[in-house]
Amino acid sequence: MMKPTVVAILTVAQLYLSATSAFALTLKDCLTRAAVANSQLKASSHDEQVATEAVGIATSGYLPRVDLQAGYTAQQAPQAVKFTAEPIPTQQADYAFANLSIYQTLYDFGRTRARREQAIMASEAAQQAYRGEEQDVFLQVVRAYYGILAGQKYLVTADDEVKQMTHHRKVAQDMYEQGVVTRNDLLQAQVKLANSKQKRLSAANSLENSWLYLNFLTGQETGFRSELEEPEQRTETADLHMMMEIALRKRPEIAALKKTILADEAAIREYRSNYYPELYAKLAMDYLENNRVQEQTILSATVGFKINLFDGLATTSRKRQAVKIRSREEERLRNLEASVRLELETALNDLKVAEERILVSETAIRQSEENLRINNDRYVEKVGTATDVIDAQTLLTQTRNDYFSSIFDYQVAAARVKRAVGEL
Repeated sequence: MMKPTVVAILTVAQLYLSATSAFALTLKDCLTRAAVANSQLKASSHDEQVATEAVGIATSGYLPRVDLQAGYTAQQAPQAVKFTAEPIPTQQADYAFANLSIYQTLYDFGRTRARREQAIMASEAAQQAYRGEEQDVFLQVVRAYYGILAGQKYLVTADDEVKQMTHHRKVAQDMYEQGVVTRNDLLQAQVKLANSKQKRLSAANSLENSWLYLNFLTGQETGFRSELEEPEQRTETADLHMMMEIALRKRPEIAALKKTILADEAAIREYRSNYYPELYAKLAMDYLENNRVQEQTILSATVGFKINLFDGLATTSRKRQAVKIRSREEERLRNLEASVRLELETALNDLKVAEERILVSETAIRQSEENLRINNDRYVEKVGTATDVIDAQTLLTQTRNDYFSSIFDYQVAAARVKRAVGEL
């Protein structure tokens, strides 16, 4: 349970927010908007669509190919043969022609099947890669969202420090005019007030930049502002072994690499099939305008096979290249699984430490407030010094900011845990 002082500060922050917007924006709202409007994800979605169209291209190998060619030829003189002294033309000088052919692969030893399977695996890998990139964007949104919440509280703390330093300067001014303290105390109070105002300006600027970044991630106008709803602080986590098993099943990047390896295996089978012939059937209709012959249109049907006998060892090199690419992706997969484990362990450690920091900071705030009260009283009673008051106020500001920073780090670490297991 939060201490009364912390609750008071948060209440002031909420009042500050309510003045800028009439409705609350939740983290879920921001993630939904990012999924739809983020410019980076919009660009990446085309990669997924391109990979999907490649499946249609590969599947076309199962369907017949239909070609039509037509034209008109004008010659200087028709072709002729010599049977007598006078040549006999065998064609017209100018003629039209047309060709319609239907080509169908009958059997290619699995080449088309391997090519289609490769395209399907590549398409599924692209889908998983998009999900991984989407979760990276979501993590950026979480950082920006909680960065705004923390920034708002930093601003409230800065405002409180300015108020306290303004009061201290007034006290120092009155005591100086009464001849109780030297002008050094007054100058010190004035300098500290100026410093507090600068920190307040820096906090306001940082908050403004956080809003600009969140609006960029969610596709909002740069001037958009809203009240943000602060989610619950607690996050439940399982043991590392169980969470790692979840990550291996759900992490999009791991799934994408596994699909890529399957696509590489299909590519190997495709290149291996190039050593074998292709059986095909062909239907054709050829028309050649020629009034010197009886048949101007010829229909034909062909069943045959074709095979490459030598291509400069290009097929062998392509197959070896595909094998090396598969080995490379397998190494990347092992490295990614190790990286995910490291990412998960780091996030869990940061989550645990941030939780402990929250508890420590709550106590420190109460102690810092009491320390400031005592030093203010001592200064008024001419027992303490102005330096003691300023140091006490600086310490209070720092402990409050440490508390808000620990909350920010806790929420971001919780999001990083979810990202590590692929559930953000």
